[in-house]
Amino acid sequence: MNDQENIIPENAAPSGSTHFYDNTDEPGQDTITKVTGMYKDWFLDYASYVILERAVPAIEDGFKPVQRRIMHSMRELDDGRYNKVANVVGHTMQYHPHGDASIGDAMVQLGQKDLLIDTQGNWGNILTGDSAAASRYIEARLSKFALEVLYSPKITEWQASYDGRRNEPVNLPVKFPLLITQGAEGIAVGLSTKVLPHNFNELIDASVKILKGKPFQIFPDFPTAGIADVSNYNDGMRGGRVRVRARISQIDKNTLAITQIPFSTNTTTLIDSILKANEKGKIKIKKIEDNTAAEVEILIHLFPGVSPDKTIDALFAFTACETSVAPLGCVIENHKPLFIGVSEMLKISTYRTVDLLKSELEIQLDELEEQWHFLSLERIFIENRIYREIEEEETWEGVIRAIDNGLKPHIQHLKRAVTDDDIARLTEIRIKRISKFDIDKAQEKIEALEGDIEQVKYDLEHLTDFAIAFFTRLKEKYGKGRERLTELRSFDTIEATKVALRNTKLYINREEGFIGTGLKKDEYLTDCSDIDDIIVFLRNGNMIVTKVDEKKFIGKDIIHAAVFDKNDKRTIYNMVYRDGKSGPSFIKRFNVSGITRDKAYDLTQEKPGSQILYFSANPNGEAEVITILLRQVGSVKKLKFDVDFASLAIKGRNSRGNTVSKYPIKKIELKEKGISTLRPRKIWFDDTVNRLNVDARGELLGEFRPNDRLLIINQAGKVRTIIPEITTRFGDDMVILEKWVPKKPISAIYFDGEKSRYYLKRFLVEAENKEELFITDHPNSQLEIVSTDYRPVAELVFAKVKGVQKENQVIDMEAFISVKGFKALGNQLTSEKLKQVNLLDPLPYEIPEEVIPEEMEVAGSTEIDPDEPLQIDDEGQITLSLD
Repeated sequence: MNDQENIIPENAAPSGSTHFYDNTDEPGQDTITKVTGMYKDWFLDYASYVILERAVPAIEDGFKPVQRRIMHSMRELDDGRYNKVANVVGHTMQYHPHGDASIGDAMVQLGQKDLLIDTQGNWGNILTGDSAAASRYIEARLSKFALEVLYSPKITEWQASYDGRRNEPVNLPVKFPLLITQGAEGIAVGLSTKVLPHNFNELIDASVKILKGKPFQIFPDFPTAGIADVSNYNDGMRGGRVRVRARISQIDKNTLAITQIPFSTNTTTLIDSILKANEKGKIKIKKIEDNTAAEVEILIHLFPGVSPDKTIDALFAFTACETSVAPLGCVIENHKPLFIGVSEMLKISTYRTVDLLKSELEIQLDELEEQWHFLSLERIFIENRIYREIEEEETWEGVIRAIDNGLKPHIQHLKRAVTDDDIARLTEIRIKRISKFDIDKAQEKIEALEGDIEQVKYDLEHLTDFAIAFFTRLKEKYGKGRERLTELRSFDTIEATKVALRNTKLYINREEGFIGTGLKKDEYLTDCSDIDDIIVFLRNGNMIVTKVDEKKFIGKDIIHAAVFDKNDKRTIYNMVYRDGKSGPSFIKRFNVSGITRDKAYDLTQEKPGSQILYFSANPNGEAEVITILLRQVGSVKKLKFDVDFASLAIKGRNSRGNTVSKYPIKKIELKEKGISTLRPRKIWFDDTVNRLNVDARGELLGEFRPNDRLLIINQAGKVRTIIPEITTRFGDDMVILEKWVPKKPISAIYFDGEKSRYYLKRFLVEAENKEELFITDHPNSQLEIVSTDYRPVAELVFAKVKGVQKENQVIDMEAFISVKGFKALGNQLTSEKLKQVNLLDPLPYEIPEEVIPEEMEVAGSTEIDPDEPLQIDDEGQITLSLD
């Protein structure tokens, strides 16, 4: 740079102003132009251009400009054969003022949606994330569907291309809800759009409902399949959210298989997220295999002892096996962005399709009437030999006049006046045609045209029915193989703390009052995860819930600490404490819920010197018996007596409790361990999400004590019993799920594949901790019916043999065979061929009543109860005064 270029004019603007210096050729003639306004205008122009011409699709045809230009170019190149994608890209550059890379990428995305473009070659894989081959190696042509619904030049509005050399469509006359079918995504300046793809057939059905005035509802359907929860879809508008999960199945106790993946992911990103979660200790897997080809298959191998059910939940909680997609319906209408839902988009598209069909019918009617008009003129011209009247004419005007005069007596039935152009066309008829003219065939053509005209007029008068027939024909012609891929299901909410792998060891220093994962020289407490909460009780009666940390000071003299579950109402704490330094002692039972993290709660009466004398935590509300020894003070007679916690009601943590003694306690000893005093827990099964719950959702399975189990039988003929856990997952092939009664027999009719015979067996579950097959293991063996009724009844429906139909046979299964061992083959049911086996209503049976002892119920956790003094009888036992 020379010296002159460094010279700043004397009248230069102060620092901070935006100016442009224009150095003219003459020295000293520098001028200053402010460009602040230019920045504003240029930015708005740029933002508008990106919104309208790059990122957001038009509501009319569902295309972004680059997509529309690709489809227009493919129509111009279409000859029924494949074209190199590179050739299509080059042709599209005549209309699209950008580089070939953006055009090629947009074309690959269109081709991968498998709707408008018939592809050949390696177009990439949306499942694995593999990219397509170079455009010179892959080929494409328009699909039959695209040719039918995208193009109609006679009703297309045209505009000049960016350089003015060619014409391109303003919008393609798309007669289908293409935008909602394919979906669209784009990020512009200041706004974005994300329209999720929907099912081809369901959209056609919804369009038909719109035309019939019926209500409709549409939900996304993703090309990667998977399972989706659309309860918060919000019609695809801002604020909505769709949760999408991979389809994960359990092959065996140590292997999981992912066969479908969530939308917006691929197998590569999915596996990466699983490996990262494994590295962070969120899940624990042994090995992962990717066998994906045409279909997804990812095998996850688990270590022995790792729960498959919890691992599946952890995969949903900590990996991309569950993703959340936020739709945002934004389209361009009349050169402005419009935010609408997918239902409104579908209505606009459907009614636009009707308008396009109407325009096509009107054009078709005009063309048919023109054909009818000219054929009628031609017939008159030849049949009445009007062509002979021009033989003497020497001028063109005379020829026109002669023909016009010759036609006048015969044109009363025509639908419009005869013009000079019509007469000119008559003069172009060749002598050969006139000589071979067949009046009967000409009349047949005219009558056929009249039939076509009447049909088109009928269609115009019944336009809605015509449009419904059009949509129905599209579904019949192209809907096969486009069934819904994504299963719609409500998801349960997975609490990360419940499924997180306990990959960290928690340590405690009781005397100093520290707890954390970094205190490895101190006492080991339990395994935990880094997102767990810990509940801590101190000798002075304080209780604190805090998050797991490397090292945290809670308070000196810790007497109990454990991983805390805020939803656990079955863990009951038994406590005896002294009120103040020398006050009376109280006893109470309580549970903990509804707390604020890191807040200290005083479980005593907040008097200085209060102290916990006895404490126990009981996961199932167990109530032990303790022995209390008093100090020899004054005239106290009984220095030793027993207290049974089962005699106490379970109250809130703020309750004062019942008085134990006004005298000082020397020592408290555990005399006898207790049993649960809680009512059996009611458990329901929600078949919407295939999960257990305690929130009264779904079918009540029964009331369960700690050792009660669930009976599970599936269609494959396998049976198992499990302790019910809320995290347990159930397969879709499950046929029986109920509370297990060990002495209740199971009756089954199955087909033995090896012997080709039907067998009936009755048995009891012998190995309660093992899944076992109770039918033969031949590949063709299959379970017909299974029942857990005491006296089941089955009906055998026989197949016709040589036209003879045998009457149905009713089988009393209890009388047919007695209960035998689990491995027994059973008794042959019949040697004849069966059409089907039906399970009928069971015979009456009186179930013996189960004696259930009276048990305690958990009271509300926030109620503060009055004193309930304890009274000591003559034998030293404590009784409650419940007045």
